[in-house]
Amino acid sequence: MLKKGITAACFTFFLLIALVSKASSQDIQELVQAAVEYYRGIASIATVAMTIHRPGWERTMTMKAWTKGQKNSLFTIIAPPKDKGNGTLKRGPEMWTYNPKINRVIKLPPSMMSQSWMGSDFSNNDLAKSDSFVEDYTHTLSSTETHDGKKVYVTESIPKPGAPVIWGMQKLKIREDFILLSQAFYDEDFELVKAMTGSKIQMLGGKLFPKIWKMQKADIKDEYTLLDYIELTFKDDLPDRLFTLSSLKSSRR
Repeated sequence: MLKKGITAACFTFFLLIALVSKASSQDIQELVQAAVEYYRGIASIATVAMTIHRPGWERTMTMKAWTKGQKNSLFTIIAPPKDKGNGTLKRGPEMWTYNPKINRVIKLPPSMMSQSWMGSDFSNNDLAKSDSFVEDYTHTLSSTETHDGKKVYVTESIPKPGAPVIWGMQKLKIREDFILLSQAFYDEDFELVKAMTGSKIQMLGGKLFPKIWKMQKADIKDEYTLLDYIELTFKDDLPDRLFTLSSLKSSRR
């Protein structure tokens, strides 16, 4: 009887441990989802200055961006004149680019989603703020920190088996109010490749949001790209006709 009692107690103990672990994993999954939703919003319109910095030179472009839901994005360059009209449309899993000089729309294969956008350190997927990250990775809590008096959760994300992703691991720092502070990208050997960090948190579009985002490669100190939000408005909805190929080709302000 004693042996059976010990066995039952052990079984109950390990069952409780499993249940607690499952609940914790679910909590972290929900935290990451909430951070992505906070970062992107239901729909948004933004004007952003992108500065590409390299040793010996620097250039800045201004672009207008629209997002809807977690899968649709449209962004187009409005300055300088030589780049004006270049744009990118992401609708669901598909992405297209438009070059006004040759009046040509090009559909990007999945392999091109991770390529540089206009020579910057941001990829096509980075700018589109794709939510596939939430679905394609398993998220766990690594540690906690403090930022401006608020608790910060450091999460590790490992690709699910068979997930169509290029990163071997990603790490996020998410403040307790769901503000994303940083996102680090690692290769299959868990070596850091690049990292995006947010700064100058202030009221934008009616909520606290990092005004500046910096993307920098891990092994190159003097190469990076900055995104500076000039204007940001969060919306409850945007028309579907905005996220079309004809809209991509039209000149917008």
